[in-house]
Amino acid sequence: MANPAKRGNVYYSTEAYNQVDNYLNSNKPSKVFVLVDENTHQLCLSKFLSRLNEASDFEIIEIPAGEENKNLETCSGVWNALSELGADRKSLLINVGGGVVTDLGGFVASTFKRGIAYINIPTSLLSMVDASVGGKTGVDLGNLKNQIGVINHPEMVIIDSNYLDTLPKNELRSGLAEILKHGLIKSESYWEKVSNLANLDLQDLDGIIKESVDIKSEVVTKDPYEKNIRKTLNFGHTLGHAIESYFLTNDSRITLLHGEAVAAGMVLATFISQKLKDFPEEKLVQISSKIFDIYGKIEVNQKEIASIIDLMKFDKKNERGNVNFVLLKNIGEPEIDCLVPNDIIYQAFEFYQKA
Repeated sequence: MANPAKRGNVYYSTEAYNQVDNYLNSNKPSKVFVLVDENTHQLCLSKFLSRLNEASDFEIIEIPAGEENKNLETCSGVWNALSELGADRKSLLINVGGGVVTDLGGFVASTFKRGIAYINIPTSLLSMVDASVGGKTGVDLGNLKNQIGVINHPEMVIIDSNYLDTLPKNELRSGLAEILKHGLIKSESYWEKVSNLANLDLQDLDGIIKESVDIKSEVVTKDPYEKNIRKTLNFGHTLGHAIESYFLTNDSRITLLHGEAVAAGMVLATFISQKLKDFPEEKLVQISSKIFDIYGKIEVNQKEIASIIDLMKFDKKNERGNVNFVLLKNIGEPEIDCLVPNDIIYQAFEFYQKA
């Protein structure tokens, strides 16, 4: 069986739009649909269409913005729109947006008429370095993150940092969390480089984005179906996703951005790594200090911690009833499938609150 990671090549800047034009000319899709949310419809769509030679016949489908709309109900609306607009198996879906649009759009394309081609145009930093690469598609089930989906690579991914001009600072910080994660699982030198990007000068970001995409692509190519090494990309996500899910559906809490929750998850996972894998204590202090400087702290009480721990049982990395963590023996030395006792998780939250 061919390695599916060979599909989904990533292209940058001017070359990227030439590749889309070449794809349209050589494959001649029966119809082209562009999926946007209400924000990217307003801020990004015209930028994208203006870069293509032939975009006059595209059909635009809009979904509501926000993680709370990344669900099967929204998928159903897009499937119905595709059907009513005459999409067939030779149609193409182009997803222009952040992680919600690329995740959901990829899933919609992968399942409509048993699969149509799709292209991802990520417009947020988070989706550029994470959601658009690796072929993971899917939606949430209630407040449970990414429970429904398939691995199916796009025809290509187009990365153009000019879209980042449309993002508020907190969205840029959210994307930076995934870049910081790449640093922690990759190498000390890359961590040092990216942990000094808190001010996020867009001029510096192009190289960092490409480097982070290359790190993720290398891992995905080795393990497209997440049997082993690809699990390392989930560092900080076991508790991060549970925190995000808890805040998503708790009316007394504001919804967290994905990167904000993952940042907290990385501090917690690094503390657990120090307890169980002898991760150097001075590096724990340095990492947590850097993350707190960028993201601040999320206040949670004991009752909420119990609810968050309970949500971890739905994590997609779990096997045979065990909650599997990714931990670090050192920066750049991740270890997968680690079991963590609940008392250590409570200690991690205590450290997080007091650090």
